[in-house]
Amino acid sequence: MVGLMAYPIRHSMSPTMHNNSFAKLGLNGAYLCFEIGNDKLEGAVNAIRTLDMRGSNVSMPNKKEVIKYLDKLSPASKMCDAVNTIVNDHGTLTGYTTDGIGFVQSLKDEGISIKNKVMTLAGAGGAATPIAVQSALDGVKEIKIFNIKDDKWAQAEKNVKTIKENTDCKVSLTDLADQDAFKKAIAESDIYCDATGVGMKPLEDKTLVSDPSWFHKDMVVFDTVYAPRTTKLMKVAQKAGVKHVFDGIGIMIEQGAASFKLWTGKICQLITFVRLCFQIKKRTNNY
Repeated sequence: MVGLMAYPIRHSMSPTMHNNSFAKLGLNGAYLCFEIGNDKLEGAVNAIRTLDMRGSNVSMPNKKEVIKYLDKLSPASKMCDAVNTIVNDHGTLTGYTTDGIGFVQSLKDEGISIKNKVMTLAGAGGAATPIAVQSALDGVKEIKIFNIKDDKWAQAEKNVKTIKENTDCKVSLTDLADQDAFKKAIAESDIYCDATGVGMKPLEDKTLVSDPSWFHKDMVVFDTVYAPRTTKLMKVAQKAGVKHVFDGIGIMIEQGAASFKLWTGKICQLITFVRLCFQIKKRTNNY
């Protein structure tokens, strides 16, 4: 048994993906959601050992808080100071983060390598941090991080420090209020990734880039939002004639596939994910 510990979590598509994967591969497994916040997290993590669960996914608000209850962390989780996947090996709990893996792999699925590329990244929160860290670990040449000076600014500064200390990636941080610098960075980049919540409810009519002239046709524009399936940012990029425009569904699928492999040692078959995409279409009504 594996699960997902988060609050709220009843909207999650993860059970659909993982239970279909267990069935497709003929594995005797079950994936369940547990609405768990910080107040019940210690007991829930102890239950992984007590019930001899294989592990669990972890989402907000528990990604950082859970670390204190684990035995070990993967290198990427140490750098991110966050965990989204727990693996139980005979009572030893190891924390991993697969969100960044999902970003990199979703681009690989489209034949796009991030190695030696320049990326502008908007955001410093739960999605942006593992994307920045994993991209740096996997060979992106430079990351230009932009964020507003909010409660995530300190995390953005920490991300820059961590990446500089642990990789050869060049990284910088700029206040998003400096729109001239933001525009220039995007123009000089191979990849623009928006890892903020702008574009999803209740901000679905918003975008950090509203002028199509900021983009060039040969770049990648990636929005980590997957509902709605076509965000305002994506529409702006499409209007600019950008060749490679993606939403966040690829991250959701590939981070799940990475977690599944950590638990089972197996790679989910492509047909599982093809079927998943059609199920998501029905659930979101916005495919």
